[in-house]
Amino acid sequence: MIKQFANYTLIGIVNTGIHWLCFFILHAMAGVPQSMANLCAFICAVVFSFFMNAKFTFQAKTDVKSFISFSLFMAAVSWLVGFYAEHIQLHPLATLIIFSAMSLVLGFIYAKFIVFRRKK
Repeated sequence: MIKQFANYTLIGIVNTGIHWLCFFILHAMAGVPQSMANLCAFICAVVFSFFMNAKFTFQAKTDVKSFISFSLFMAAVSWLVGFYAEHIQLHPLATLIIFSAMSLVLGFIYAKFIVFRRKK
């Protein structure tokens, strides 16, 4: 499990880079509104994360149901963290840091025990 978490973390680092790069290109360079740029960046990052973790972290086959499950779970975590952060007026950088940490741990647990669990 430690090796899986290490792989998940490495993919998560690349995933974060993809999210931030897509957001920067869309928002800062192309002038896309922040909310739409973040949504598009999130989608790119989730697609990358799902397929890379399926192949390299969990050695699992993928299907539409597991992809939708993982994507919706990660979207819910993202929205809940953002909603709560706005409610308590948390600084945006703190929100990103908290989301990154929470999504790493919760995403790994959800992927390992729900999405890519081994069938008995």
